[in-house]
Amino acid sequence: MRRTDQLFQIIQILRRSPRPVTAQRLADELEVSKRTVYRAVADLIGQRVPIYGEPGLGYLLGPGYEMPPLMLTPDEIDAIVLGAQMVSELRDPALAGAANDVIAKLAAVAPEHLHGHFADPGVAAKPSANDAADAADSRAMRVAIHSGRKLRLRYRCADGTRSERIVWPVALGYAQTHFLLIAWCESKAGFRHFRTERILTMDVLDAPIGVRRGELRKRWVRWREAERQRLGEDA
Repeated sequence: MRRTDQLFQIIQILRRSPRPVTAQRLADELEVSKRTVYRAVADLIGQRVPIYGEPGLGYLLGPGYEMPPLMLTPDEIDAIVLGAQMVSELRDPALAGAANDVIAKLAAVAPEHLHGHFADPGVAAKPSANDAADAADSRAMRVAIHSGRKLRLRYRCADGTRSERIVWPVALGYAQTHFLLIAWCESKAGFRHFRTERILTMDVLDAPIGVRRGELRKRWVRWREAERQRLGEDA
């Protein structure tokens, strides 16, 4: 790892940790010696990076420190490229186009020594069979999710019956063969997963969902964990 990348990665590790990070943990993650960590931290402090602490106790990054934008490491670029490749394989034109645009924007502003990571990436996503059923327009769903607004769905169930639902959208789930709208269903008074290719019509309503978005997602996570435990016990 280049020296500049090493210093940048130390800042990244400290920035994502709310508690002091020991020199040993930094050394393990960077795959270097603790002596190298001590020298690197000293160099950063000398460059007026607000790092507080000392050997044996751990280090903290002071509040308010801002890093230059788009200071990406090779590993971070590989992760972004791989994620964009996977999104591009989805049968969702809006997200696939957005993923390609993100890569083009990052490649245009990345330092010259990192251009090869975009032009000739070292990672590759498995091509999809491209047999996923056509999904409903994800843009409208994502608008409702981000704005915390209800959706009115006309839905065709697996047995062919049709119904109209008012739902509180939580998230979109993507798989190779189908996409799911995860939502709280008012008529069923519970969380349901709707296959998006079975959504016949969909309207984004002006009415907000009944709780904060973050709270709704927490409730879904708790419900999902309870369902996993129940299914495990039934097995």
